[in-house]
Amino acid sequence: MYNQPIMSIENTSAVILAGGFGTRLSEETHSIPKPMVEVGGMPIILHIMNSFSYFGVKKFIILAGYKQEILKSFFANYYLNRRDIEVSLIDGKINFLNSESKEWNIKVLDTGLNSMTGGRILRAKKYLEKEDDFFLTYGDGVSDVNLKNLYDQHMTSKDHVATITTVPQPSRFGAIKIGDDNTISSFQEKTMDGGGLINGGYMLLRPEVFNYLEDDNTVFEEDPLRNMCSDGVLKSFVHNGFWRAMDTLRDKMTLDELVQNKKAPWIY
Repeated sequence: MYNQPIMSIENTSAVILAGGFGTRLSEETHSIPKPMVEVGGMPIILHIMNSFSYFGVKKFIILAGYKQEILKSFFANYYLNRRDIEVSLIDGKINFLNSESKEWNIKVLDTGLNSMTGGRILRAKKYLEKEDDFFLTYGDGVSDVNLKNLYDQHMTSKDHVATITTVPQPSRFGAIKIGDDNTISSFQEKTMDGGGLINGGYMLLRPEVFNYLEDDNTVFEEDPLRNMCSDGVLKSFVHNGFWRAMDTLRDKMTLDELVQNKKAPWIY
């Protein structure tokens, strides 16, 4: 739990990439999209959205693809899925018996079965035209990153297009180099020695980011980020706390155990 007061950033949307096949977690994703895989009895995408909500974010745009109909059905029937009900078979009236409620506005977009991450973001452009900045993250990773501090750092200047949360991570990811002013100077391919910083998701983007996206085949983590890096318009927000991507069944089991033991740092 954070000690500082939480200031509302509710006018900033959180865009969540949720359209991939999740092939490395095929034990779970053969029948559901990866963001719907449950951690501690709740889809991981709800863990992510609750983290944003804690900091005041109330608007969400979910970029669906693989089995997008399951995400749409889940949120269209959110209260039916999450609350106890009483049903009258006389008139079909449904009463919800417990008080969970969310002041959220959620858009679930079908951004194509085979679209790459940059293509999915591009397809959301028309829904973000009235926003100067928006969050972006992945639908399979949880963190205790302080989103208010990320927002504040991003808003300190207008000379960059994006701020990405960077986290320490072992060798299966590539590394990022940053300068003294948090400007990212280079992306590196995957290394064998581990260490360094990698993209942990939880980004803030400005509309200029769409100038770096071409079509459905654009992989956001490749040319767009590299080109922003070359242009000197990509900033880093270093997070040394908890971060975990749910790439494998082992990752899911680790996250499950944290929730069950009430030691999940991302639950406030």
